[in-house]
Amino acid sequence: MASSGLKQKLGLVDLSLLGIGSMIGSGWLYAALNSSGYAGSNTGWAWVLGAVIVLMIGLVYAELSSALPRAGGFVRYPNYSHGNIVGFVIGVSSLLAYTSTAGVEVEAVRQYAIYWWPALGHADGSPTGLGFAVQIGLLVAFFLLNYWSVSFFGRVNTIVTTFKFIVPLLTIGTLLLYFHAPNLDVPPAPPGGAHGVFSSLTGAGIVFAYLGFRQAVDFASEAKNPQRNVPLAIGIAIAVSFVIYLALQYAFMGAVPTDLLSQHGWAGLKQVFQSPYADLARSLGLTWLINLILIDAVISPAGTGNIYLAGAARVLFAWARNGHLFKVFGEVDAKSGVPRGALWLSLLLAIVWTLPSEFQVWGGLIGAVTSATVFTYMPGPVTLGAFRNHLPDMQRPFRLPVAAILSPLAFVASTLLIYWSGWSVNEILIPILIIAWIGYAIFGKKNSQFSRDLQCAWWLLAYYIAVMVISMLGTYGGSEVISAPLDMVLVIVASLVCYFWGVKASLSVPAITDEEDETPSSGNSVSGKYAHN
Repeated sequence: MASSGLKQKLGLVDLSLLGIGSMIGSGWLYAALNSSGYAGSNTGWAWVLGAVIVLMIGLVYAELSSALPRAGGFVRYPNYSHGNIVGFVIGVSSLLAYTSTAGVEVEAVRQYAIYWWPALGHADGSPTGLGFAVQIGLLVAFFLLNYWSVSFFGRVNTIVTTFKFIVPLLTIGTLLLYFHAPNLDVPPAPPGGAHGVFSSLTGAGIVFAYLGFRQAVDFASEAKNPQRNVPLAIGIAIAVSFVIYLALQYAFMGAVPTDLLSQHGWAGLKQVFQSPYADLARSLGLTWLINLILIDAVISPAGTGNIYLAGAARVLFAWARNGHLFKVFGEVDAKSGVPRGALWLSLLLAIVWTLPSEFQVWGGLIGAVTSATVFTYMPGPVTLGAFRNHLPDMQRPFRLPVAAILSPLAFVASTLLIYWSGWSVNEILIPILIIAWIGYAIFGKKNSQFSRDLQCAWWLLAYYIAVMVISMLGTYGGSEVISAPLDMVLVIVASLVCYFWGVKASLSVPAITDEEDETPSSGNSVSGKYAHN
């Protein structure tokens, strides 16, 4: 191993296809059915709202990553702006999000592959022993694709993503020939309405389907001209995916046979369509489309899982560079330009995530994966506000317009996504993050900057506690002691208080390090390149 820098091999097309390839994964295979069960024809608004929210968050990271292109930037930036405690806790949420996503994708591959190989699953769709072995084998294959070089990984992803474009587009065109407009008049199961739209963002996998925009940020250190290409890639990936997903949603809903819809309703179709698009094609007698979808149902999630395993390695690499993991995970192989130590750890963690029973069906913890990922996005707007205050002269090739409004809005939107994921998710995730905060505060390395880091981190603990309490008492799976819309008003107020508190509590001199540094500096100085007058 060598500690030399990552190789800049990825161009704008590569970065854009990394994002699109992450988005057009298992999400397109399941989200249309799941979201129609929550919101019926109103689910189109959920796709619009999801795109707007993710775009706001993406633009925040477009500014951060164009100014400071860093591998695993989502983990690095909070450490720069708020010190080690905040950086460590965000690293924990990133670890949960990335490694679990790779597991979700290989589960989607196996679940569709049951059509060809029934021995991979039981009658309820859960995996057999052979099914588990196939899932693990897929993760090992992703590992090998990533192991050799960044450029090889990029070429493979470009080929796979090109194919992943073709099948959804053919599916849209074919299903529109069977479009039956009265289907859109069928209401969803109660409560439907706005509640159904908000719930579908996380529960149906809509936001999960958009989360791949982050790949451009995570691979920024391996990008050619990242100052220009990273922001462009984020925007291109979100825009292209939005158009495809919206068209898929309405093509699916319009093509469902009216007798099935009348008998089962939108929510009941989940019992009929185990593999939504393939089962829909079968009900329409489209054998050729069934086979094409089944082929893509293996390739699309596999391509996304491959990307996320690579992304997980970059997050672990960044965590090690922050000083929170052993140094071996923060080293880069000189020949391949790949953080191989971090890649090995990513493989092991992803395998672990495929084993719990919650991941035996694709939708089992999709809300938890989404929420865990959003927890990693949430600090970005706070970091942007801190950098705007403390580093006004930082070179920003992309500058977020009206950041004083959009930055807190992105923070509020992230918090609402976490709240809408429901108490059943938050009662698992938030205590883990609170324990991580307290654990690091008690047992973390004590140096001359520890007291400073502690003062910079209280807002994050308060944030977790506030969101957990409101979620427990609110209307999204909670006890409903706090009724709607008061619950969402409280979420918005609490998030705004924590946002401005977090910006104010940030390091007056951000602890920004050069990419080649093994660990952050003491925090008393910032790299000269970014210093302000």
